[in-house]
Amino acid sequence: MEAGELNVQDKKEAEAQGELTRPGDFFTPVADIFEDRDSVILVADMPGVNKDGVTIQVEDNKLSIQGEVGTERPGRPIFSEYPIGGFMRTFTLAEIIDQSKIEASIKDGVLRVALPKAEAGKPRKISVKAE
Repeated sequence: MEAGELNVQDKKEAEAQGELTRPGDFFTPVADIFEDRDSVILVADMPGVNKDGVTIQVEDNKLSIQGEVGTERPGRPIFSEYPIGGFMRTFTLAEIIDQSKIEASIKDGVLRVALPKAEAGKPRKISVKAE
């Protein structure tokens, strides 16, 4: 691969946990996770998903994200390389995450979930006393 060349990844079909209640394909969104002093940031690519199509739930220390993609197309497909379907993925949350303060936003199909750390999970400096 040449420098500066794009490396395209195929969509990976999501494995359902149990039975799905609606027909259609679901894909696993690719995600990056970053950490700073105060929080963990999850960034997931869900092309075609807007604010109204995202569902995020926390239950039993599991963060589940789902994205619904509109199926409207401008006409009859002649050739298609991009399969249409929803997105779903589940992450296990660490104990240091303050689940009551999780926030999320989406812009241009990129979901950003801020997972703030609880005070007990944040690094702190311990002062040393002289005896």
